[in-house]
Amino acid sequence: MEQEKPRLEFYAKHKGSRDITLYVLVLILLLFGLVMLFSTSAYNGWVKFQDSGYYLKKQLFATSIGIAVMTAVSRIDYRVWKRLAPAAYVGSLILSGLVLAVGREYNGSKRWLALGPLSFQPSEFAKLAVILFLAYVVEKQARNMHNFRYLVLVMVLLLPIVGLVGTNNLSTAIIILGIGFVVIFVSSPKYMPFVFMGAAGVGFIAVFLALESYRLERLAIWRNPEAYEKGYQTIQGLYAISSGGLFGKGLGSSMQKLGFVPEAQNDMIFSIICEELGLVGALAVLALFALLIWRFMVIAVHAEDLFGALIASGIMGHIAIQVILNIAVVTNSIPNTGITLPFISYGGTSVVFLLAEMGLALSVSSRTKL
Repeated sequence: MEQEKPRLEFYAKHKGSRDITLYVLVLILLLFGLVMLFSTSAYNGWVKFQDSGYYLKKQLFATSIGIAVMTAVSRIDYRVWKRLAPAAYVGSLILSGLVLAVGREYNGSKRWLALGPLSFQPSEFAKLAVILFLAYVVEKQARNMHNFRYLVLVMVLLLPIVGLVGTNNLSTAIIILGIGFVVIFVSSPKYMPFVFMGAAGVGFIAVFLALESYRLERLAIWRNPEAYEKGYQTIQGLYAISSGGLFGKGLGSSMQKLGFVPEAQNDMIFSIICEELGLVGALAVLALFALLIWRFMVIAVHAEDLFGALIASGIMGHIAIQVILNIAVVTNSIPNTGITLPFISYGGTSVVFLLAEMGLALSVSSRTKL
């Protein structure tokens, strides 16, 4: 008993402290994202709005709100959200339905709801709602997760939100399916059922591709971007990556961001990172994301209960899938799907809800078993 006392005291002293490593990694990514956003968007901001800091100001405002949300959520016991998880999921269904009815269209995509002078993208809220809802459902059915029928039923619960979001935003629908796959995978002791579930997911995506001709056109552009006018963005992005070399042209020295890569501050920002910072800079960014994903894994393993572990796993899946898909699109490894790079691409709604997820992860980390 005498030997156990120091360990118990250590636990008491550290219980309630948050994962400082995760917090620092998030701040580094946010700061790097703001620097790269200004470098990438200054030209577009001046041409369109006569203000080179236009995009930076809007992103800085959203980031400030996001940090406040992250701080507040991190101080709330994550188990409080368990009671609100079903309501959050229903709310995401309602908001996604409203997008189809009265959504605002931008660049040919109807993904936003207008709130006065502000716009809101419900699909970003849907990702967070799905993580909480799946953690809630899986914890309730934990004893049955070895049964293939229950695994399928949990995935079926996601189909309404996947269908609503996928109508105008296939990329986010794919991410939501991926989040569901990850959460269910870590909660099940069996592996073979996921082969069939993966095949079903691919089939589901294929149906969505076939429903709209422009999605099939993207497949053709991916195979041969030089043959299509819409392949221009992909080609210019690849030019940016190849011209960066090992160490890049230097911060702020990109040529492709000067109107050659359309909307470079959004989905294609990684190509400008490669051009300005080179292969070394690109690998450093990937290393930061790898460390971030590792921290989520550590938090999930040491979580106090299954609900917390599933939340951390869902967030880990979300970030990992979105980073992989964005870089795959930029390098033309997969067809263009309009996926942003977390914390770095321009997008106010995205950064606010990403930071809300970080707050949840920090809340789980403050109640881990040491």
